[in-house]
Amino acid sequence: MRLNKRFLMVVMTTVSMISFAQLEAKKVSVVPNEISTFSGDLSKGEKVDDLSWASTSSNACFPGTQNKKFRGNHVLYQFEIPPYSEVTIKLIPKDKKANFSLYGYQVGTTNFSTPPNLSSCVSCEADHKWDYPKKGKTQDHTRSIFFNSIKNPYNIFIGVAGADGLSSGEFTVEIDLKSKVDESDKQEKLKIYSAESVKGKTLAYAGDLSDGTRVYDLSWAANSSVACFPGTQNTKFNGNHVLYVTEIPPHSKMKITVIPENKGDNMSIYAYQDGTTSKAYPPNLNSCVSCEAEHKWDYPKKGKKQDHTRTVELNAINNPYRVVIGVAGADGLAEGKFRIQIQVTDY
Repeated sequence: MRLNKRFLMVVMTTVSMISFAQLEAKKVSVVPNEISTFSGDLSKGEKVDDLSWASTSSNACFPGTQNKKFRGNHVLYQFEIPPYSEVTIKLIPKDKKANFSLYGYQVGTTNFSTPPNLSSCVSCEADHKWDYPKKGKTQDHTRSIFFNSIKNPYNIFIGVAGADGLSSGEFTVEIDLKSKVDESDKQEKLKIYSAESVKGKTLAYAGDLSDGTRVYDLSWAANSSVACFPGTQNTKFNGNHVLYVTEIPPHSKMKITVIPENKGDNMSIYAYQDGTTSKAYPPNLNSCVSCEAEHKWDYPKKGKKQDHTRTVELNAINNPYRVVIGVAGADGLAEGKFRIQIQVTDY
């Protein structure tokens, strides 16, 4: 059977237009150092038939084996992440039984490519319902992804998708954007106290977060040369900080515990050790010998329990070190009495 060439060209052009139709992204307003929230509905989106872009090596968003988690409608959003920032994006479906998925990708500020015509990106992350349980972790109906930036700003695109063909359902998106504060006058002078430590003894000191100050720039903690706590946990340290300075002698172990007076106060603790002549403090801590932190767990840990206290441990082998201890409020906590205990024993 012979077909008219003009008819074939029309059919091929139509198919091409369908295959490469781009999603439209809605720009959303995101305020640095605050949690920005907006609502949406999958019914306002559309399906993306071609999901091959997600599994290419230049995107590496999610493998083709997980395509069914993204076969429903997609709704796309866009905002810009400033330099020296990190952002956690959380998707919260209104119906806890609805199976949603979340993805996001990071591109240059002049790039506005959207699926399925996304040829490459700086990074891409996705979260969907797990196929199997993960040891020590639990999953609910929410989904979460994380991005950061160093010296350059980027466009961030967020894709909310229905799994298994889901095409409707209300949801909320929370964007927690943490950015470096350039205005030096916003960082008040830190409150730093001297705390004695004696090997073979446990000494205690009383404090109150209301005597401390907020540390706006927490990027130092996620720096690989500090490695105290990841940016995903910044909300556990975004309240007031009270700092104590002590020293750990050679061949010693130091156990530091903070005990909030009010068991309902959510406090965190960190401690780092460096040279005895060092004068570096957050947020200008570029490196240290070691840093440890403890905060409220996101998930239960098998065989362990956590109360309102927080504890970290450090050790010294052949040399003494200066130890800086930070007691911090979580979720913006700016007041609350506590007791800090410093125990030093033989290593």
